[in-house]
Amino acid sequence: MNFERDSARAVEDKNLQRALVNVTDRFRAARKRASDETPGWDGLRNRAREIKKQTIAHLDDYLLQLEENVRKSGGHVHWARDGEEARNIIIDIARRNGVKSVVKSKSMATEEIELNLGLEAAGIRAVETDLGEYIIQLAGEHPSHIIAPAIHKTRHDISELFAEKLGVPYLSEPQELTKVARERLRDEFLGAGMGVSGANFGVAETGTIVIVENEGNARLTTTVPRIHVALMGIEKLLPRFGDLSLFLPLLVRSATGQKTSTYISLITGPRRGADKDGPEEFHLVLLDNGRSGILANPETRESLYCIRCGACLNNCPVYRKVGGHSYGWVYSGPIGAIINPQLMGIDEAPELPFASSLCGACRDVCPVKIDFPKVLLELRSEVVTRKEKTGGASALLESLSFKFWRAVVTHRKIYELALRFSYYAQRPWKTRKARGGGLRSLPYPFSRWTDERDFPAVSETPFRERWKKMKRRDGGAP
Repeated sequence: MNFERDSARAVEDKNLQRALVNVTDRFRAARKRASDETPGWDGLRNRAREIKKQTIAHLDDYLLQLEENVRKSGGHVHWARDGEEARNIIIDIARRNGVKSVVKSKSMATEEIELNLGLEAAGIRAVETDLGEYIIQLAGEHPSHIIAPAIHKTRHDISELFAEKLGVPYLSEPQELTKVARERLRDEFLGAGMGVSGANFGVAETGTIVIVENEGNARLTTTVPRIHVALMGIEKLLPRFGDLSLFLPLLVRSATGQKTSTYISLITGPRRGADKDGPEEFHLVLLDNGRSGILANPETRESLYCIRCGACLNNCPVYRKVGGHSYGWVYSGPIGAIINPQLMGIDEAPELPFASSLCGACRDVCPVKIDFPKVLLELRSEVVTRKEKTGGASALLESLSFKFWRAVVTHRKIYELALRFSYYAQRPWKTRKARGGGLRSLPYPFSRWTDERDFPAVSETPFRERWKKMKRRDGGAP
């Protein structure tokens, strides 16, 4: 993972820049219309946050309740400590039932545990059935957006991909491309021995899992094959069935701006005697994979409130420039910046907590009001602390620099002297052409700042002195 390198490449990719602006602008506008049309929108967000806060605080009790109710409805529950254990559980279910092919609906959790690679290594064919995920699978890539996995690909890219991987003529119209995918996937549904899905929510009170979608592929994945396996992060719980009346509108309106999704599937166990469709077996795999560690930290625990709507990505000025692949893993944008380091380990993704301007746009649109800036600052503090302990001379120099800066800005006289010194010290680096003496650059290591940002020159007369003169001139007290 190298956020600095990958983001620099993304900024230079003109096709990506156009795609990011077009898609995120459309999602942002749709969400704003939906929220503006919903009475008491902010109050709904407050209620949702309180429910998630209470649920996460008592997660162990609700998980046991969910397990009990899934089993009462005829389903099987499996607990997975990490991605490897989750993969092995799903592969074992497939092997015991002689499954040769698996259809999958869109699931960030299965991307997280790299289930496709695990199934293929076990000799089991896995096919993504969401159109965006299908495109990503053919390309051998990770999703670049929670809601729109193939946001980074143009129509031309997809046409060339289909021609190369599926052996079809070059097709220029989206309807033609969609028709090709639909025809290929129809046979996959009919021939699959097992369907694997994620879950938007799990309801402890009833043992129900909830899947929200617009294409209908998840409904086919969970009803046509003989076996259905749902993989769910342990944080996706809601206590009561009635909570769905709050969370479903919040999720859908925050994600796509719709009043409701085209398909909302409520699955409680396997098919019963009177049912016309549905699986003969239902398995729920509850995934930890680092979530217990997040739960244990009261400063970052609210990261687990996330309902994966993607609104934070669409409104983040950083994501809208660098795209999803710059974040180096499955989750991107502000939510990726706070949960990737916690799930992977802070040493594996130390750059991501700094991949934010801390503007708070993510917090302003989050349906459960996650305080992203607070969590990011906490993670940044952890990165700096670790760097001080293990980073050697460079980390020590950085730490001393910030301590010096703190000493300067907290003492007025020292601060004024520092400004005066800065004015004279900047002269060798003044830009001759810049009106007002703007700076072209600063010497290393400060050049890493000025290489990427405008750096206005320090004024000969500080603002406070000008303010005093102005007040005296106007006859007021300084």
